[in-house]
Amino acid sequence: MQVVDLDMLVPQDHLLRKIDQLLDFDYIYDLVGHLYSSDVGRPAVDPVVLFKIVFIQHLFGIRSLRQTVQEVDMNIAYRWFLGLDLTTKVPHFSTVSYAFATRFPSETFERVFEWILEEAVLRGCVDPQTVFIDATHVKANANRKKRTKMLAKKTAKVYDEQLREEINEDRAKHGKKPFEPKDDDDDEVEVTKSTTDPDCGLFQKGEHKVEFAYTSHVACDKRNFVLECEVTPGNVHDSTIFDAVYDSLVERFPEIETVTVDAAYKTPWICKKIIDDGRNPSMPYKRPMSKKGFYRPYEYVYDEYYNCVICPHNHVLPYSTTDRNGYRIFKSDPKVCAVCPGLSQCTESKTHQKTVTKHIWADYVEQAEDFRHSPAGKDSYSKRGETIERVFADAKEKHGMRYTLHRGLVRVRNWTKLKFAAMNLKKLALWVFRDPFGRLLFVQFAA
Repeated sequence: MQVVDLDMLVPQDHLLRKIDQLLDFDYIYDLVGHLYSSDVGRPAVDPVVLFKIVFIQHLFGIRSLRQTVQEVDMNIAYRWFLGLDLTTKVPHFSTVSYAFATRFPSETFERVFEWILEEAVLRGCVDPQTVFIDATHVKANANRKKRTKMLAKKTAKVYDEQLREEINEDRAKHGKKPFEPKDDDDDEVEVTKSTTDPDCGLFQKGEHKVEFAYTSHVACDKRNFVLECEVTPGNVHDSTIFDAVYDSLVERFPEIETVTVDAAYKTPWICKKIIDDGRNPSMPYKRPMSKKGFYRPYEYVYDEYYNCVICPHNHVLPYSTTDRNGYRIFKSDPKVCAVCPGLSQCTESKTHQKTVTKHIWADYVEQAEDFRHSPAGKDSYSKRGETIERVFADAKEKHGMRYTLHRGLVRVRNWTKLKFAAMNLKKLALWVFRDPFGRLLFVQFAA
């Protein structure tokens, strides 16, 4: 017979020991206590134990809850973290799975994510002056061959109403009739749906294999703390969900000065939204969408005073109209273009007429270009590789986020929130405790 002190068997510098000293997990009772009854039904498993088991899964990138419970059963450090001795039976994995799939509402996972983020903010670890926003795809638990075609409504953009008003104002200035609101039937598009998991979306990018996936839209600071996260089907474009991520982010951190994104977000509306808020959009150079051997779009100069476009051969393209998408359309005189020596580099139109479009919010894109060339713009964008891209790399390689075993948008969103909460918790613990003696890093605790 041997007397074993479980605490002595756990190394002093173990990650779970640091986390246990860092957080008071009794906060979990405040979140889910109202979901349990003290006098009805059989005794429930401690919700703190359930959350700690899931945190172990995400902290160490364990593939599934079933495997996590098996690891807990054999790992002394895991048992110590859960408050279990060597002979106490670990909760069955189905109990843990049922609690997170059915019992706990989505608000619980959001509040857990916010709780850990607030701990990092209170300790001065988060620096939100410059934030980085991007998206990554997570393979869905769905067979790509089991799919069907169906009609679905296009995702409405939050700025549709504002854009339509400004378009009609621009058309009125030029003596054009205003556009009437579109019929809802015109906004339907054919999409491919999975019959296994209808909530995911078919994704293909570049040379990637076509597969069903979800997209995690993430914002982080320059210290790689995840500040906001939103999950959508894999066929939703990055720029479409930007408003939801950005609005939630600036509400939580109004001190943000620079928003750094990649070329997928370089749209007139996003530039306008960031600049109108008094912040700087840090965006990359975006290759002109023109054919090889033809004049570049920037070679067609817009004259604001005369409201026309000057082509590379100094010919005038007068204003024609403003379309529903907010683009002013300028068209050349076919007779002039027909005898122009640069026709073959300008247009392939059979009528010899060149059409140039300029968005009514194009000035905001030009302002973003000005910031791109500034020292602050170059410095902020150069850090994307060591910030948001590093977050995605760690999430997939170290924390098991390359694919998900869950199905349904709600469950995948909850799973993603817990995963990024665990990543923030791990980073916070490593920052606060430098060595086994608990000496602090340069981070200062709040009073």
